[in-house]
Amino acid sequence: MEIRTSRPEDLPQIEKLLVSRMDPSDGVDARLLMTDPDAGCDWVGVADDDGRIVSTVTLMDETVTLAGVDIPAGQIEQVATDTEYEGRGLVRQLMSWAHDRSAERGHLLQFVMGVPYFYRQFGYTYSIPIKQTRPLVRKPEAVAGHTVRRATEADIPVLNQLQDEAQRGVDLCLGHSTPCWRWLIDRTGSTTWIVERDGIPVATGRSTPEEEGDVVLGEVAGMDDDAVKALVALVNPAEVGERHPALEDHLGARRADLDQYMVRIPSIPRLLEHLRPVFAQRLRGHGPDEVVLGFYRTHVRFRWDGEEIGPYEWGGTLLGPGSQGGAGIAPDLLAPLLFGPHGMDGLRRRFSDVYPGPKEDLMTRLFPPVTSDLLTFYLP
Repeated sequence: MEIRTSRPEDLPQIEKLLVSRMDPSDGVDARLLMTDPDAGCDWVGVADDDGRIVSTVTLMDETVTLAGVDIPAGQIEQVATDTEYEGRGLVRQLMSWAHDRSAERGHLLQFVMGVPYFYRQFGYTYSIPIKQTRPLVRKPEAVAGHTVRRATEADIPVLNQLQDEAQRGVDLCLGHSTPCWRWLIDRTGSTTWIVERDGIPVATGRSTPEEEGDVVLGEVAGMDDDAVKALVALVNPAEVGERHPALEDHLGARRADLDQYMVRIPSIPRLLEHLRPVFAQRLRGHGPDEVVLGFYRTHVRFRWDGEEIGPYEWGGTLLGPGSQGGAGIAPDLLAPLLFGPHGMDGLRRRFSDVYPGPKEDLMTRLFPPVTSDLLTFYLP
């Protein structure tokens, strides 16, 4: 069994494998990515049993933005194994391949959405809420003058503009890159829509195919309330992703459960160094102080002089960081602390191994609750 990067001649087998374990549209997606100059075969890993492709994984390049700081990231998608080869640890080996490639590309984190628990085996932690879809219980009326059509590649600039505006004011966001928009527009597993008013694009969204059952509309964005309501009225979905306040009165109750993106941080020191501007911004207005963060087997100290953060000083195990004025943070809970909706104050109420120590004001400033809006290749 060989774990390796895919080759062009592997594509037919990868398509067949994905269709057999997932949906026909996933085979189309594999072809779109593997034949695109901005992605290609380097994005796809395979398990090769003497010429037979029996397992595969895709690692997509993404950029997550936290408080204005771009973070290079990898998204795991299209994980599938031939039923005859399940239980042999092939996904574990392919995840190792993906993490190695991710490091080579300079990613500071990886994220995935998928089978409950499964990816926790590989160092991922539930961290970022996935926006819920809610039933459309009262269809809005489309104001005269609005029409809907499928998006084309010529619409990519306006798609970006509408989504950027929808994500304005969010702490943590992920948008679609130009190559990703191309794949989304050409794929069969979802439809990207444009609403026009008097010939001018004013709203967009993405829906699942009718043949898959009840249509779900997500990624709703518009210039104003009328444009958003026209999108929902003209597409007429059964469910709508919770995003735009103009639709609140048209949607049913929220579910009790909460789906989340799972995040893996391969190197805490590299990520914290990258987030230095974020921490400095959060500490503005706080007087000079020393920050101590204990991650159980490692810890870091740095000095905040009221204007800038001094050098990070890394060390080994620090027992009882609270006795030195520091916070204790379980390393597998750093991702939800940095990117999740609870912040230091919320997580301390859920986990005993996350605590602010005696400098509570300092640590809650450093780790506040984070609002988020992530656009991923597959609709949640």
